[in-house]
Amino acid sequence: MDFTISSDIEAYRAKIARFVEAEIMPLEERRQTYDEHGNIARSHLEPLREKARAEGLWCLQLKKETGGQGLGKIGMAVCYEEMNRSIFGPVVFNSAAPDDGNMMLLEKAATEAQKERWLKPIVEGKVNSAFAMTEPHPGSGSDPSMMLTTAKREGDRYIVRGRKWFITGAADAQHFILMAKTSDDPRKGLSAFLFDRDQPGWRIERRIPIMGPEEHGGHCELIFEDMEIPAEDLLMEEGDGLKVTQMRLGPARLTHCMRWLGLAKRSVEIARTYARERFGFGQRLSERESVRMMLGELAMQIEVGRLLVMKAAWELDRGGYARKEVSMAKIHVANLLHKAADTAIQINGARGYSTDTPLEWIYRYARQARLVDGADEVHKMVLDRFLEKEGRDFWQWDAQGG
Repeated sequence: MDFTISSDIEAYRAKIARFVEAEIMPLEERRQTYDEHGNIARSHLEPLREKARAEGLWCLQLKKETGGQGLGKIGMAVCYEEMNRSIFGPVVFNSAAPDDGNMMLLEKAATEAQKERWLKPIVEGKVNSAFAMTEPHPGSGSDPSMMLTTAKREGDRYIVRGRKWFITGAADAQHFILMAKTSDDPRKGLSAFLFDRDQPGWRIERRIPIMGPEEHGGHCELIFEDMEIPAEDLLMEEGDGLKVTQMRLGPARLTHCMRWLGLAKRSVEIARTYARERFGFGQRLSERESVRMMLGELAMQIEVGRLLVMKAAWELDRGGYARKEVSMAKIHVANLLHKAADTAIQINGARGYSTDTPLEWIYRYARQARLVDGADEVHKMVLDRFLEKEGRDFWQWDAQGG
């Protein structure tokens, strides 16, 4: 692959970099800009979103006819990394989870009528959304085949019963994508549905307290008690649920990695700045060999992560599934983010452990990276399955004309 990005992508990256530096990062230092869950307060978010729209930096990941700029996955990798130099960055540009992945799924899988009803308001920033799949034990987690929530067809509607939990953004979401079991068929037993917050028959049982800062709407437990969903709000066909999850989660795992690389780089940036300024025992921290080795190691691992992400993005852009590539990127970048935050805190000492910098925010946020969208161990098992199937071809290069 050619690692030269287009002039259009570079132009977007440069505009995003200027916007983040001038408009978003200054807000991180003001405690009044945070909401009670450690995210940017809506009152401060909305003016920034209006500025992002005005500068043509809104929903870059979507097609132009949908309301975006059609950057493709390679362009997204470049721009998302730049957005997340700030902990508040992606949500300002409408490129944060879970809306980001939900919009891309609906753009690809929804009918025109469904796009008008369910997708357009998210694109316009009028509503938020959530993807409801994960269930408490003994229901589905990383294994969708264990799903216990059911949707039974009765005439022109489906009756939903079950429970979901750790549903990101649910407390603030208006539009939901719900995964439920519609038959016992191991391959075609799941289906995807669309529903609105105001529909009866379901409730938010609780907003689950978590260790880290939260996305808007938190992580919630949902209960469905005979909720009725019209058949017209089935996403794709009955039994296409596994296909929907693959379409939704594969790219979403990669966009997480794109954003996490930005946070990892920010951690290094904060560490380097402090190391240059701080003296101890007659020497700058930045001159100490141990500190230089720590930062050099992080610089290398970030670049490894960028290469893994870019290869996966390239594979997706050319029409592949990139399952191996996405799993490798997910494992590496999730662990890298945690290491980058931890190392930066160590270099900053007590300052890093305080809220004087975003490092403690990033550190708490980073621990979930090894769990969301598939734990490390699940992705390693995926890679081993490919290795078992492909043998030495696991590492094969694609040749022209092959």
